[in-house]
Amino acid sequence: MDTQRILDRIGSPAELRSLSTDQLNGLAEEIRETVIQMVSRHGGHLASNLGVAELTIALHYVFDFAKDKLLWDVGHQCYPHKLLTGRADKFHTLRQAGGLSGFPSPAESPYDLFYTGHAGTALSTAAGLAWARRQCSKCKEKIVAVVGDAGIVNGLSFEALNNIAAIEGQLLIVLNDNSMAIDTTRGALARAFDRIRMNPRYGDLKQSVENVLQRIPMGDDISEAIKHFKYGLKSTLQGGHIFEALGIGYFGPVDGHNVSSLIKAFKALSEIDQPVLLHVHTQKGHGCRYAVEDPCRFHSPAAYEHHGDRAVIKPRKQLTWTEAFATSIVELAKTDDRIVAITAAMPDGTGLAKFRQAFGQRYIDVGMNESHAVAMAAGLAKGGLKPVVAIYSTFMQRAFDQVFEEVSLQHLPVVFCMDRAGLVGSDGAVHHGFADIAYMRPLPGMVLMAPADAAELTASLKSALELQCPVAIRYPRDEIGVELPGPCLPFQVGRARTVRQGDDAAILAYGAMTEPALAAADVLSEQAGLNVAVANARFAKPLDENLITRWVTSRKPLLVCEDHAVIGGIGSAIMELAANRRWDASNVQLAGIPDKFIAHASRHHQISEAGLDAASLARRVMSMVTQGKGTYHPNQTAGKVIL
Repeated sequence: MDTQRILDRIGSPAELRSLSTDQLNGLAEEIRETVIQMVSRHGGHLASNLGVAELTIALHYVFDFAKDKLLWDVGHQCYPHKLLTGRADKFHTLRQAGGLSGFPSPAESPYDLFYTGHAGTALSTAAGLAWARRQCSKCKEKIVAVVGDAGIVNGLSFEALNNIAAIEGQLLIVLNDNSMAIDTTRGALARAFDRIRMNPRYGDLKQSVENVLQRIPMGDDISEAIKHFKYGLKSTLQGGHIFEALGIGYFGPVDGHNVSSLIKAFKALSEIDQPVLLHVHTQKGHGCRYAVEDPCRFHSPAAYEHHGDRAVIKPRKQLTWTEAFATSIVELAKTDDRIVAITAAMPDGTGLAKFRQAFGQRYIDVGMNESHAVAMAAGLAKGGLKPVVAIYSTFMQRAFDQVFEEVSLQHLPVVFCMDRAGLVGSDGAVHHGFADIAYMRPLPGMVLMAPADAAELTASLKSALELQCPVAIRYPRDEIGVELPGPCLPFQVGRARTVRQGDDAAILAYGAMTEPALAAADVLSEQAGLNVAVANARFAKPLDENLITRWVTSRKPLLVCEDHAVIGGIGSAIMELAANRRWDASNVQLAGIPDKFIAHASRHHQISEAGLDAASLARRVMSMVTQGKGTYHPNQTAGKVIL
């Protein structure tokens, strides 16, 4: 008996077409088991990938994406796609240093067209591909964009939908509707999809869809046949009116876990010479009981123990920045009922799930619509409330125009709490938050803060809520390693906190980089007898000009350390100050994220690669002290740090 898995025999998507329906269903189960085993060992996106196994198989069965074009919106549901496109033998390296990315990556495979990690982009890029195809008379490739029910309500998606009807030729939008983003999908369109699924005619319709698809001819009459079928569905459910009104043919909903029905639908709709949308209903976490029961928790879990239909998640040993923020905002909200919290589909990732539980009427989830979240916050602030907008640094850049126009220009007291600032670890380049200082620092009236431990996070949030101006607080996705020595004094605008005195050199860190800076100072003291001062700058805007003046003009070595791009960061701000004051700043060096995209790996690995770990900082300072006589290497030496 052949015991080899079906998945192990799939070297390319073309080999799917030789499999029977039973084998395709078996392949879907093997894909799910492979994803579960990998994610349980290393962490990653689980529930979303379990829900698209059959959908992915059917897409690759019908289309030839070696020449056709497949676009994934967000992209974190691409694990089955990777397994079917020649990367199964490397799948164990997913999200590991030097391994496969957890998102589509053109560097890995021609089957991946874009690096994709933000919602709402697939329809616009698909529209661009369709327009480009029109310019090339020899181009006959088909274009498919897979968009979730959360991603399709993103503002950019609606902008694309408004334009897509004008496109000539085939373009298939697959609406993967699982009633979930990372949390439950919010908004009127989500409720419309719910009404379709709850319609008592839906069960009968699913069988009707399959019967009609079987009878649709695959020749010149297909467009007319589908036209009649389309309007039959439209009158039955009234579900596709919004898409029909935009000039996009609507079909569905169909069962996203029925491979046979999906294949028939894709074959039929692939021949339509105009933009159409197929509404596919899937279940997030399908085939894994604990992922179905708690799809939010198992959207992107850390490594856990998998025992059949049971999962055991190991408790964290240390407090995380996200947990510290969650505790802080809840405690502060107890004493001020004007505090409201806003998230863009990220209640768990930002820590606001705890706030939602405590203050449900003061919690707002706008879905994957960061621009709307910020503009709405401006309205809340104008109305006399104290909005706290919790959005990852990488996603906040999507709302820059609203931060500029609706908040900064109006000088409104909105507090932006930016989790995942700096290097984010295994999510990699699509999620790094290394530009927030650079794009927020030029905005007049904006105050930029960064705490260095849990007590400082609470103090910074308390201070931000008292200020009558826009404030942004940044912190990483990580555990909080150490508690700073000495009492945590309140945040005073433009004042740093010195946490270690020293006369030989100084390290001015920003926020979470204070921890490796202190560790570097310890190494320099123990191994070189150097007495190095360390401070958390606390503010990238306004700067502590008194401290900076004293340290720069002392002519002693000063290393500025930040988990942000060197270009445009706090180090750049200090050099601008030095230039304006006409100081000789040759004793100042900047340590930050270099001018390149750093690949997925652990955050610890990425920090070392960027030369921001304690050993690298110590060597950097030592080299400055010895006026270049030492050698600086950005990677930590195994064992004892050698200066």
